Amino acid sequence: MNNIILFDDDIRDALLPLTFTRPVGEIRCGILTIREKWEKWMSAKVSYITQDYLAEKYPIDIEPSNYVINGSVLPSDPLCRLISQLDTNEALLQNGELIAAKLHAEQFEHLIKNEEIEELEGFELGDTPFMRIQQVTDIFSLNSRAIESDFRVITKKRLSQPISSTNKVIAPENIFIEEGATVECAILNASEGPIYIGKNAEIMEGAILRGPIALCEHATIKMGAKVYGGTTLGPHCKGGGEISNVVFTGYSSKGHDGYLGNAVLGEWCNIGADTNNSNLKNNYAEVRLWNYSSESFQKTGLQFCGLIMGDHSKCGINTMFNTGTVVGVSANIFGSGFPRNFIPSFAWGGHSGFSTYQLKKVFETARLVMARRNKKLTDQDEAILSTIFDLSQSYRKWDTSNS
Repeated sequence: MNNIILFDDDIRDALLPLTFTRPVGEIRCGILTIREKWEKWMSAKVSYITQDYLAEKYPIDIEPSNYVINGSVLPSDPLCRLISQLDTNEALLQNGELIAAKLHAEQFEHLIKNEEIEELEGFELGDTPFMRIQQVTDIFSLNSRAIESDFRVITKKRLSQPISSTNKVIAPENIFIEEGATVECAILNASEGPIYIGKNAEIMEGAILRGPIALCEHATIKMGAKVYGGTTLGPHCKGGGEISNVVFTGYSSKGHDGYLGNAVLGEWCNIGADTNNSNLKNNYAEVRLWNYSSESFQKTGLQFCGLIMGDHSKCGINTMFNTGTVVGVSANIFGSGFPRNFIPSFAWGGHSGFSTYQLKKVFETARLVMARRNKKLTDQDEAILSTIFDLSQSYRKWDTSNS
């Protein structure tokens, strides 16, 4: 089995707040996370070079021979062939930037200690096709293509479970149902892209789905939901109301009516009933989005962009998110009116103002939420959230204790 080590580079900062709580390789785009893609494409086990405060939860595993790959890169067949052909101390570059290299353990030890290593022989990739996550908006923008790519790999030479006759189906050859999944009295249109229904997932009566769509294991589409293409519900997620081109990373819920479009939710998020996000400005102008790298709002190049929400964040019923809103980690948003377009981590409040969501209360809520999915908030999780609390302190301008 190949040993792959995914490394975070400067792109990691542009992917905040999602990468506050995970390495870049744990981002989900398509059916699988980036890590899971590399595991399948190259029959590999995968570990990480990541931020120091994440390293205990996501440790590095060095073998005598290692492929070191940029964590923002998604595998493709041509790229994997080139990586497999690398000799030790050879690297693949894109415009001079490291994409992948093969290193022996001694080289790697020098690299970790910032010591001089043997010079790598680099080869430019040229027009080799592959996808890459470089901005948070890439996660939903590339999601349709990533679903189709993952679908081919996951379903190759496998048979789907039969589709119940209670459903109305278009293009059934593009639908794959895993063992234990339940789909009854739904409308499934896979003519524009595949529909993947994971193990023990459920699509309830009256739901309407138009691919490409992915439901990971134990995900649920609620009754009467309308789900458009480019949408992924990660493991144990719930989707209801109207959803279009949204990536739910895992263990997050939007179980009720309301619209969510061109958005990304981290883990353990909850969207209150009748919450809506705008994904198009009234003047149809290009959307600007908060960027942690520049600490300012930056042009996205997109006309459609909704909500980006970090792990453990929640919003109350009837919350209204404006076009291009970024919510940090462990924020709790509620009340009437539109909250600001950038909501820092550990914010408590809404349009009328914010206070700081203190760690003791954050931990109490997280324990209750995670227990409902038979998960525990570990000491590692608490340490990570505590570090993020400190790292994000400067953004909470209302907190006089910051000064």
